[in-house]
Amino acid sequence: MLSTSGRDGLVRAGLGFLAATQLLLGLWVLLLPELFWKWPWVSHLPPYNEHLLRDFGGAGLGLGVVLCAAVATLERRLVLTALVAYLASSVPHLVFHAQHLAPLSAASGAGFMALLGTAVVLPAVLLWLAAGGGTGRGNAEAP
Repeated sequence: MLSTSGRDGLVRAGLGFLAATQLLLGLWVLLLPELFWKWPWVSHLPPYNEHLLRDFGGAGLGLGVVLCAAVATLERRLVLTALVAYLASSVPHLVFHAQHLAPLSAASGAGFMALLGTAVVLPAVLLWLAAGGGTGRGNAEAP
């Protein structure tokens, strides 16, 4: 388990936020793909593909389950693995959309990039905290 410091609370809260958003997004896309597709940040990249969207929703739910397990246990390896898995998804997502902003207004594109950037920065900070960042302990058991 992680240490009992205030850092645990930050890591747990951040993981909880990521888990909740991942579960909500996954359910939305899995159960209502047409409604998700109508979102302006999504529909500018046609064509609509229900199968792909439902697969994306299911994958999001799976990642949400792993994040929930990390929240519940705060076991160091699980926390680190969940955050790396989240980043393995969110970094390419950000890169792809950063290259396809042309159909969006400047304000919409900026908002979208801020949202997707947060989905990279937050788990990166949580990963740094969970790995013991700033403590000088390196590979110590607790961050």
